[in-house]
This record gives sequence, C-alpha cells and structure tokens, in this order.
Amino acid sequence: MKKPSFFNRSELGRALWEFRREFLLVGALSFLTNLLMLAPTIYMLQIFDRVLASQSELTLLAVSLITLLLFAALALSEWLRSRLLVRASLRFDRQLSTRVFNGSFQAYLGQSASIAPRPFADLNQIRQFLTGLGVFALFDAPWTPIYIAVIFFLHPWLGVLALGFALVQAALAWFGQRKTVAPSEAALKASGDSMSDLQDKLRNVEVLESMGMVANLQRRWNRQHAACMDKSASAHGLVNRVAGWSKFIRYSQQSLALGAGALLVIDGQLSPGAMIAANVLMGRALAPIDQLLGAWRGFVSCRAAIGRLDRLLADFPGQAPAPAPSRAGPTGEVSLQGVFAEAPGRAAPILKNISFAVPAGTVVAILGPSGSGKSTLVKVMVGIWAASRGAVLLDGVPVRGWNRLELGPHLGYLPQDIELFGGSIAENIARLGKVDSRKVIEAACSAGLHETILRFPKGYDTPIGDAGHRLSGGQRQRIGLARALYGDPSLIVLDEPNANLDDDGEAALLRAIRELKAKGKTVFLITHRQDAVAVADRLMVLNDAELIADGPRDAVLASFRRPRSDVRPAALVQSA
Repeated sequence: MKKPSFFNRSELGRALWEFRREFLLVGALSFLTNLLMLAPTIYMLQIFDRVLASQSELTLLAVSLITLLLFAALALSEWLRSRLLVRASLRFDRQLSTRVFNGSFQAYLGQSASIAPRPFADLNQIRQFLTGLGVFALFDAPWTPIYIAVIFFLHPWLGVLALGFALVQAALAWFGQRKTVAPSEAALKASGDSMSDLQDKLRNVEVLESMGMVANLQRRWNRQHAACMDKSASAHGLVNRVAGWSKFIRYSQQSLALGAGALLVIDGQLSPGAMIAANVLMGRALAPIDQLLGAWRGFVSCRAAIGRLDRLLADFPGQAPAPAPSRAGPTGEVSLQGVFAEAPGRAAPILKNISFAVPAGTVVAILGPSGSGKSTLVKVMVGIWAASRGAVLLDGVPVRGWNRLELGPHLGYLPQDIELFGGSIAENIARLGKVDSRKVIEAACSAGLHETILRFPKGYDTPIGDAGHRLSGGQRQRIGLARALYGDPSLIVLDEPNANLDDDGEAALLRAIRELKAKGKTVFLITHRQDAVAVADRLMVLNDAELIADGPRDAVLASFRRPRSDVRPAALVQSA
C-alpha cells in the first residue's frame, strides 16, 4: 500500500500510519456488522411472507434461531471493533504522550508563538475521536447507498422516497453545521475566557480584598458574563431550531415511509412483510447520515487538533536519549560570545552583543536597573532561553549541546519568581527526584533552613501545599535556595535571592555564597544589596540590554565613583 504524503512527512502522520492494520480490521468488522444489519429486515420478510402464510411453527423456530445467531454475531462484531479501537487509541496515547509533553514543555520554555494552546487536550481530542461514533460513522456511511439500493429492490417508489429523505436530511444537517458551529465555538471561547480571567484575578485575592477592589472586579466580570450569556443564548437558539427541523424530517420520514408502503400493499404492489422491512431498512439507511453529520463537528475539531500537534512536533523534534554520560560534569567555566536575545512581540533585543568569559570558581555579581536584561542573561547562560545570535558555552561546549538530564544535577538555579511544587519540603529540595536525606539536610543547612524545617509539624515531610501557599515568602525563597544547592552543583545562578529574606536569611545566604566560593563553585548573583556585592570577585553591569562594565569588583566600583558614566552606583547597589 502506497503511503500518502502526509504520513511520510509528518511525525504525527507516521504515528497514525502505524495503526493502518487496526483500521483495516475495523473496516472488515464494519463490513460484517452492516451486512448483519440486514438480518432484522430478512427476518420480517420471512415472518410476514412465509411463516404467517404457512402457519408453520417449525419454520418460525428455525428462522428465529438463525436470526438469534446472526444477532449474536452482530453483537460480537460490534464489540470487537470497539475494543480494537480502544486498544489502538491507548497505544497511540502511550506512543505520543511523552513527545507531546516534551514538545509543549520546550515550547512554553522558549515562549514560542506557534505553541498549541492545549497540547494534551488536542491529544485527548484525537484519541477520543478514534474511539467515538465518528470513526464508526465513517465506516458505516458507505453502506447508506447499499441499503437504499435494497429498498429500490423492494419497490422503486420506496427507494426514491428513501433517496429524497437522505438528500433532505444531509442538506439540513450541512446547513445546521455551517450555521451553528461558529456561534457555538464563539460562545464556548467567551465562557472559557471569562472564567480564565476570573481565576487569574482570584489568585490575587489578598490585593482585591485589602484595597476594596472586589466590587470593581464583580462589575467587570458581570459585563463579561452577560456578553457570554448573550452569545450562548443566540447559539443555543439556532441549534434548537435546527434540531427541531431535524426531528420533524426524521418523524415525517418514518410515518410517510410506512404510509407509502401501506398504499403499495393496498394496490397489491408490495407484501406486508416487505412494507415493514422497507420501513426498518429506510431508518437504517439514514442512520449513518445522522451519525456522520452529528460527528462532523468532532471530525473538524480532530482535524484542527491534528494540525496543531503536527506543528508542535515539527517545531520541537524529539532528541535521541543519551546512552550514558558522554563527558564529565562541568567545572563551571562560562563564556558568552556576541550573544543577542529577543522575545516574541518585542522589537528591540533584550540582550545586545554580550561577550565575557568567567573561569570556574568565580563569584560574579550582576548589577543593573530594572529591565536591563539581567534575568534574561542568566536564563541564556543556563540554557532555558535560546540566544537568537552568538554562542553560549559551558566548559567550552554549547550549553544546548549538553543533555539536560545529564547537566541538570550540576546546575543550581534560583529564579526571581520562586515556584515550588505540591509535595513535601524534602521532595521540593530534592528536585522532585528520589530523596537523599543526607543531601537534603546538607542543602537545607547551607541555606540556613534546617532549624526552621525541624519546627514544622512533620519536619522535612511537611506538605507545602499547592505552589507553597502554606509558606511565607522568605521560607519559599530559602527552600528555593536549598533546591538550587542540592547535590553540590558546580554552577549556581541566583536571581535576586535576598528579595524576601530577613536579616537571618540574608546572613545565611552570604554564608552559603562564601562556602560555595571556598569549594571552588561558580556563582552568578543578581542583586542590589551592598553586602551581597561585597562577597563577589567580579562585577558585571548591564544597562539598556548592553554590558557596560565587567571586571574585578573593586575596579568596577572605583570606575563608577568617577563622574564619567550615566549609570551611578547608587542606582545599581543599594545599601543593605
């Protein structure tokens, strides 16, 4: 079988192509199922035209037993094709879920504009379509003309009537889909946007309550909700009108088909058995049209989901797993060569032509006003923000050339916005991996947090709640610091690590940096505190996305004391 181009060029297409055998089997079972669907029609013909005429109980018993066997085969065929599709969908999910996870993770990390808004929802949409009525409708639809042909065989006028109703039903369903899909999707989107906006606001409930903003928020939400309800009412009204017409056509078909059959029986052109059989067969002939058009919206959604996932997987191709650590862990030597960094939707670069080389074992303080690119610089250094130009090297190797699972234990990173995860304190410090109690305690002691943790009800096993909401800002920051220090990494990057610390926390941080310096670790520290700057060997100063000063700490500070720079040290280093 020649493979279509989509299944050749697309990773998702190739994954779907691997299930061609399952779909062929489902097609064969659908053929058998629809063939067995003729059993009720044949049974009625035999009852009315043979059994009632012969008054033979033995004939009735034989025909009934044969029909029961056919019904059992029909049920088995239906069950087998359903089970086959369910098993195939589960295997499809297992095959792609890891790739979708990694692709969506990389897309969110790189702030890609092409990311699917909900990759796992798209994967679930495809999986559900593969097991839903839509696939069965696709396999059953070719039997509609066959059933109509059988009705023509019973009587041409009944065949014409069935064909006419099929065309009317298809036209009405097409019109309904065309007119109702867009309003329904707009109503769903408006509802989702309204609830998402409200949930975002409620995350800052303390601000809303303390400053009396709840009433203002309620008024804004009421306006959004009212607009959403208007769209929903309009969409539902249109859907209900189309549904009403559809019911009218379907009920009219059943009655008119029976009436036409009765008229033909009266005229002697049709037997009573054929009349009943034709009525049942006509309903069966039009059922795939109902199913197919009812599943059309799911088919359109599935096709859109396939397109989004296909783009995601193409933009972020999978990487072959590293067989074993190919190199020793980094010593912490960092160099940047002509690095530029940009963000989607922002015209000016966030970093412009940044170049420096930092040997292992150096403590570097990065200074600069807000918005100068400090946080972006450290993200580029650890490889979580891709440089648009230039080279970022860790021990002479491009940082994105390292395997992340291999490199991760050798890096410690404390972001400006502390994010903790559901679980215990120990699990968060251990980076959600296997908890090594000795390493966890060492990291907590280095962050000056050990005694504080012991005062919690369950010590290191204390649950922190969702995103650490049960902890204070300072406690979250110190747990984040302990997580960065876990496992004795060689390169530690701290972005405003003392923003929420009290005096004790500040002292513990400075002590930890001195210990890291004594161990020969490389530390990059973004700070505005004078005490933190005092422990640095080297200072870097950023302003307007450029590196305007770089060198030994005392030399850089001395250069700013001379009135020759637009950037004053008071703007860069605040007294503690």
